[in-house]
Amino acid sequence: MGMLRKIKRALRGEIDPATAALEVLRRTRASWQQRQERANLDREDPLNLRSPVRTPKFFRLESNEVPPITLNHPSEWNRDPRSGYLWPLDYHRDLKLMRSDGSDIRVVWELNRLGHFITLGRAYKLTKDERFAVAFMDQLKSWHEQNPYGRGPNWQCAMEVALRAINLIAAREMFRESTQVDTQFLLRLFQQHGNYISRNLEFSYIATSNHYLSDVAGLLWIGVMVPEIRDADRWREFGLREMLCEMDKQVLPDGADFESSTGYHRFVTELFLYSFVLCRENGIDIDAKYWSKLRAMLLYIRAYVRPDGFAPLIGDTDGGQFLPLEQRSADDHRYLLKVAAELLNDPALRDAETGSKAFPHAGIYIMRHDDLYLCFNASGAGINGRGSHGHNDALSIEVSARGRAFIVDPGTYMYTGDLKRRHDFRSTAYHSTVQIDGVEQNTIKREMPFIIGDEARPRVLHWNEHKIVAEHYGYQRLENPVIHRRTVTFDKSEPSWLIEDEFLGNAVDHEFEVRLHFAPGLQVNTDDMNVQVRDPDTKLTLIVHSLSLSVSPALEQQFTSRNYGELEESLTACWRFSGPPRKLSWKLSL
Repeated sequence: MGMLRKIKRALRGEIDPATAALEVLRRTRASWQQRQERANLDREDPLNLRSPVRTPKFFRLESNEVPPITLNHPSEWNRDPRSGYLWPLDYHRDLKLMRSDGSDIRVVWELNRLGHFITLGRAYKLTKDERFAVAFMDQLKSWHEQNPYGRGPNWQCAMEVALRAINLIAAREMFRESTQVDTQFLLRLFQQHGNYISRNLEFSYIATSNHYLSDVAGLLWIGVMVPEIRDADRWREFGLREMLCEMDKQVLPDGADFESSTGYHRFVTELFLYSFVLCRENGIDIDAKYWSKLRAMLLYIRAYVRPDGFAPLIGDTDGGQFLPLEQRSADDHRYLLKVAAELLNDPALRDAETGSKAFPHAGIYIMRHDDLYLCFNASGAGINGRGSHGHNDALSIEVSARGRAFIVDPGTYMYTGDLKRRHDFRSTAYHSTVQIDGVEQNTIKREMPFIIGDEARPRVLHWNEHKIVAEHYGYQRLENPVIHRRTVTFDKSEPSWLIEDEFLGNAVDHEFEVRLHFAPGLQVNTDDMNVQVRDPDTKLTLIVHSLSLSVSPALEQQFTSRNYGELEESLTACWRFSGPPRKLSWKLSL
């Protein structure tokens, strides 16, 4: 893509001229730096060390069980295991990441973050079996041989380089007592990773995200934990300063990450938690206001986790973890509260949330009573309206009762490996909301899987623990504009939820599709205008009564994805009809 086209795409939205000028200058400078990097790609930097003035400290990682381990490792680190495509060792800027052949760079990146070395390290720390240390070094040297600096997919993204460096730091700590570890080899590798990150920072004057945050966290961790490298102090100071600046930019006042994604909220919360604790262990001061923001992020997780212990998968969810001490499913967020309670000595974080909570900056509203739960989504596109990981889910709901999820967000599935399904999973039709005239709430295009418009702009008109009223404006761009307003009233005693949809506009006919997306594994049946949804194990039944339509709902086969790359069959109930805007209502009761 040409520089002019890239700049035009980046400048979408409201950008002031001064910021635009700074961004053009930055991209011009970055282009020159890339030419320099390309010209010197095969000239290896000499190892530049010093005598460290301090001994770094790592926080304690408790583990009492040896995890299951297979000592085999990939013979081809750059091969996509799903499609079989072998990524070439071209200069990293020349690689085309979206190939439309089933290959998915995200799958390759996850493997090459080398998080499984932490598992090897845990096993070694408990057993002192040198086979684990030998496997660690053999695999790492194999990886290094197949991934020369600056070439191939695993040097394409500074975020991935940073996360790999952090995982290697954690693994090295667990293998410190082993005589099998090649210290000089590791130091050279850490220097390469630090140099690459500092030369390829994913910064923009227009918007930054979890990518740049990961970049600077990587420099912080290398700077703190590898003080033998001469640039360590510079990386540490820069990394900490920028990480705190990004916390100010990326964490909303109510504690939510600004990307409109619970999955990425888990990721950045891990990033701040482990990074702050690392700094604390090494005597690096962090202002109290940032510790307070971190606690707000954790309280947000505590609020949105369902009574069954799992999280609603709002927005993109790729299952990534900042420091995978244990592998967790993408919808498992509760463990982080337990970890934080221990690391921060804050037992209150372990307590289950029992009341309703509003997060107006995030646009997430939780109605809760005992084991009854409804999540109302009034979040925007994310990143201050620029979007990236948000979905077309305005005014959608999740419903859980008696420990069983009934109505859920479908998740993500995958990114570039299947652009059609990528489009489906972030579309309006895959969420429990209303679609009008087949139009998306926000503009999305299949060929641009990480760009989303900001037309919906949801707004909450009223909120208390019994009732919420909100509307969005995504259908204002229709020839005959419509505003969708949704009201949810929670009757805790019955118990039931009354959902009312109003459509404000001229008396012109439109095509309406109202959907509820049900969790996998449920028995779903239609009865005239109603739907019965039963858990086959507990026999608990949620009944959806149509109170205003004489239209039978159709059951549509859709999918739900709890983890990246995984699909489960699920059903959606769809009430489809034509006519002028009117008020509709449904009652959900147990």
